[in-house]
Amino acid sequence: MSNSARLWKACLAIGPACVLILAVSIVFRATAADIADRVAADWPLFRGNVVASGVATAELPKVLDLAWKFTVKNGAFEGTPAIVGGRVYLGDMDGKLYALDLTTGKPVWERTSTAGFMASPACKDGRIYLGDIDGKFHCFDMITGEPRWSFETNGEIDSSANFHRDRVLVGSQDATLYCLNADDGKLIWKFAIEDQIRCSPTVVEDRAFVAGCDGKLHIIDLEKGTELQSVPIESPTGVTPACLGDRVFFGTEAGKFFAIDWREAQVRWTYLPEQGAPQAFRSSPAVTPEFVVFGGRNKRVVALDTRSGELKWEFTARHRVDSSPVVAGDRVYVGCGDGRILGINLRTGEQEFKFEAGGGFSGSAAVANGRLVIANDRGVIFCFGGEGEK
Repeated sequence: MSNSARLWKACLAIGPACVLILAVSIVFRATAADIADRVAADWPLFRGNVVASGVATAELPKVLDLAWKFTVKNGAFEGTPAIVGGRVYLGDMDGKLYALDLTTGKPVWERTSTAGFMASPACKDGRIYLGDIDGKFHCFDMITGEPRWSFETNGEIDSSANFHRDRVLVGSQDATLYCLNADDGKLIWKFAIEDQIRCSPTVVEDRAFVAGCDGKLHIIDLEKGTELQSVPIESPTGVTPACLGDRVFFGTEAGKFFAIDWREAQVRWTYLPEQGAPQAFRSSPAVTPEFVVFGGRNKRVVALDTRSGELKWEFTARHRVDSSPVVAGDRVYVGCGDGRILGINLRTGEQEFKFEAGGGFSGSAAVANGRLVIANDRGVIFCFGGEGEK
């Protein structure tokens, strides 16, 4: 007899009250577990989580089929969707923010702004946070799309927001990282560097990491809004650092890839492709305990050993790869400049999935609840799923 069966038998012997208590307890546990699973499966930020790992917690079917697509006539998307609570959120270059049903792709609501969106939405506590190309940072209600508040910066916002406690962080091309109260948008502190901020801030513990166009990695105290240390990286970058343990990983416009120990503020290793002239890395990496994976303008998707920087494999695409890869299970999914969506085996570098979407991809995939969602520069959002063997 199982432990649960013994418990039920004992409760029945005691009386109905015990049975009721046990039933409520089981329902509560199941409900709590369901809620935890749903939260874990969401994709609320540009790179999936506050540490920008680019690794999905939700599984995908081995056989991916196109579930739906949503087309904006004469539209263009450059951001990465957010997926929260069974909805897909994404803004387009014409200034519309869309909420779509994840299962069907049908619009739930849309909200028109005065300027276009290049940044990716970030979602938390029933709100959507998104900056536009005029430098205004918006907060919308997630359920209705109604505006909650806005905050003016002095430059275009490419950066996706991130969160620390009850605060929201966003970078601007005015070379400033802003820390705002998430409820009302009031400024708490701001931190300026010497050139534009195009990356999203990565958050670990009480620190934020900003890889800037001033050729430095900035390590910022999130309580005080002051710099703790900076590390020279030799050239500008707009890549969002991915963090694993005490290291952050990112590439630069000079075509050099860095692994930096953020506790010691020291470069641990670098990678520079051996073949051809260096070309920019604009793809933010995905990092696991074994592999760090990213794309390049040299038409390569590269996987390095996370610890040593040793080249593990290299996949040659037909066009530049600015889109940031996402690791889901044993595959890496990435969009290419020629409109192909690729699924590559994480261990071998062999192609296992391909879809000819057309257009090109600079935005990246989001993965949640057994679905992969990605949008291209021709105004189409694609959603893949299927009942294939997992």
